[in-house]
Amino acid sequence: MDRAPLEVMIVDDELFARTRLRSLVQGCDEPRCSVTGEAADGPSALQWLRDNRCDVVLLDVAMPGMDGLHLAEELQQQSKPPAVVFVTAHGEHALRAFELEATDYLTKPVRRERLQAALQRVARSRQPPPLERGDAGEPVLVVSDRGRVQRVPVADVLYLKAELKYVTLRTADGEWVLDEPLGDLEQRLRPDFIRIHRNALVALRAVRALERHASEEEPLGWAVQLHNGEWLSVSRRQLSSVRDAIAARPHAS
Repeated sequence: MDRAPLEVMIVDDELFARTRLRSLVQGCDEPRCSVTGEAADGPSALQWLRDNRCDVVLLDVAMPGMDGLHLAEELQQQSKPPAVVFVTAHGEHALRAFELEATDYLTKPVRRERLQAALQRVARSRQPPPLERGDAGEPVLVVSDRGRVQRVPVADVLYLKAELKYVTLRTADGEWVLDEPLGDLEQRLRPDFIRIHRNALVALRAVRALERHASEEEPLGWAVQLHNGEWLSVSRRQLSSVRDAIAARPHAS
């Protein structure tokens, strides 16, 4: 059965740049793509996305008012954000872009082959691969341990947290590093893991309580307490979905 076209939104303050990107997107053979929306600034893009959906946003960085980095931050607060591919003349923002879980960072003038490769990455992320299985058949995550590959059972994972270019995986016994984006991990680990913040996923079974809690990040904000005693901040945007998920747990305490 044919896969549905990748739905693309273009956000750039220059009409010529949007027109050229639209032509490049429509010329892609694989994946098939459809430009479903355009905007010339951040607020207009957010307004469009309130009433419409897309799979990926092709996003300029330098725009008047809300720039592309701030727009990407806003998108990451959504429960199911679209993928973001930055398309910009400014190469110096790449590190910040990948901190925001951008799928790719393209510099203008963009070549068709380079754009197509970025869109192929987005298409693959829509259908993440199944979790690997360990020797006992249990689902595992592959991590890096001082240069060695190790398989950590998903049942041992307490939470995953995005930090700079990597994701830190935490168990009761220690921490490991993954190079897989947090958004991809979220898709693979649902519904056993829930997003509590734009940079954190937590194992639902590991949550002891959801309460007000003072921390360095917030004088008195919402946080989940894990069974090992750790507290993790919950963003205001995620609070309702976190509360619902905890309430719906079988035998929730």
